[in-house]
Amino acid sequence: MNYASTRTAKAAFSPLDLQNAPLVLRGLAVILGTGILAASSYVSVPMIPVPITMQTLAVTMIGALYGWRLGAFTVVAWLAEAALGMPVLANGAGGLHVFVGPTAGYLLSFPIVAALTGFLAEKGWNGHRPVRAFVSMVLANLLCLVIGGVVLGIMVGAEKAFLLGVLPFLVGAALKSALGAALLRLLARGKARPAV
Repeated sequence: MNYASTRTAKAAFSPLDLQNAPLVLRGLAVILGTGILAASSYVSVPMIPVPITMQTLAVTMIGALYGWRLGAFTVVAWLAEAALGMPVLANGAGGLHVFVGPTAGYLLSFPIVAALTGFLAEKGWNGHRPVRAFVSMVLANLLCLVIGGVVLGIMVGAEKAFLLGVLPFLVGAALKSALGAALLRLLARGKARPAV
């Protein structure tokens, strides 16, 4: 692989190509991303102790489209909005108390999840290879459930945390991963496949 093809491969991991965008455009992408993350939080099925939302789909998509650095930064910015009391989390929640409640582990996992999907997307696990994109999203969703479940387990016990905070979300994680991979594939159509 020569230098030119290396540059093409790096530029083609996302149809947004934000890593080569001007700083102002990346800043606007962060603002848009936090808005998308907030909107995804309002698509919610109330459950106790942790609601089902579209947050993980949005987090993995932000990571996959923005790359690991900008994706993780965008998620951190969204969580900072929540910490400041803005109603950007599930069911309009916000404030510091959410970071010590039952959803704390899941929220704290989100920047890691975005970074993981972004890192893998940059390595070719993206819309050009939808099966790999699906696997990366499954891994990211499972990582979220593991971290969230462990923190929840400290609060309510391991068995209860697994039964209430992990098990009910496994099917949804697979479905959201499939949807995410399909969306990445659709967005990648028309882009030149990276040189291998």
